[in-house]
Amino acid sequence: MSKEQRARIDARLRQPRPEGPRTIEEMRAGFEALMSGMTVPAGIRTTRTALGDRPALRVAPEDRARAGTILYFHGGGWVSGSPEASLAVTGHLVTRTGRAAYSVDYRLAPEHPFPAAIEDTLGAYRALLNGGADPSAVVFAGDSAGGGLAVTTCLAARDAGLPLPAAVLAFSPGLDATRTGESIDTKEGVDPFFTRASVERTGMLYLAGADPHQPLLSPAVCADLSGLPPMLLQVGTNEILLDDSTRLAARARAAGVDVILDVTADVPHVFQAFADELDEADEALDRAALFLDQRLRTATATATATATA
Repeated sequence: MSKEQRARIDARLRQPRPEGPRTIEEMRAGFEALMSGMTVPAGIRTTRTALGDRPALRVAPEDRARAGTILYFHGGGWVSGSPEASLAVTGHLVTRTGRAAYSVDYRLAPEHPFPAAIEDTLGAYRALLNGGADPSAVVFAGDSAGGGLAVTTCLAARDAGLPLPAAVLAFSPGLDATRTGESIDTKEGVDPFFTRASVERTGMLYLAGADPHQPLLSPAVCADLSGLPPMLLQVGTNEILLDDSTRLAARARAAGVDVILDVTADVPHVFQAFADELDEADEALDRAALFLDQRLRTATATATATATA
């Protein structure tokens, strides 16, 4: 069924869209409508809360949560999206790991361009630490723009002298505001979701004139990645952002970072959102949950051994 599943999803993503430039309100409404069609799993409880100065959505298993926290950053090209819109992905991580997540409602461009989003996500991490969270029991995760934020927030935390989380999980992350990856052109037309023009427009709104050649905007080509925790990057071959992940993985390995590059054939951007209707999505989420479980167990065991030595 997988080939037929992929074909149905590709056709859905290629549905005609309004011609001409859309207002930011129209872009946000369109994204919310798209994400509302994704399956949110049963067995979770959601609670509105706050982390630092920003609202957040706590997503927890209905049963008692296991130790550990997923700090989640939603997608939407830095201009749209919300914790609720990405609840399908966050919810599936929670049900598969048995761990609670906090999804940060960070500020969006163009009203709040770079570096507002990173200030908010880093502030949320500081709030967790100030509230007593053990960094070895925290993992960063995110999709699309939020996958990029999972990486860049880790860089910002390192540069601020904060203890780093146990791991980073990024689904189809946006990691290169310079738009210099070959896939941005070779996958044009293959990608049913993005075009070069579309990502350049949202990128322009987020940058607001900032130089894209900065580590917190283009870590795939500009950042010093040394010292980062283990990372899992999941991406599909039908993405113009494919090379954002492949180049970050190569540079992370060269910097001595433990990184897994998990590439799935013939699937679109953030294909994990299609859980329960695409076999590859369910399999990828299972691998992601296993990665998080392994990293949290390893980090917790190391911390315990150090404390008792």
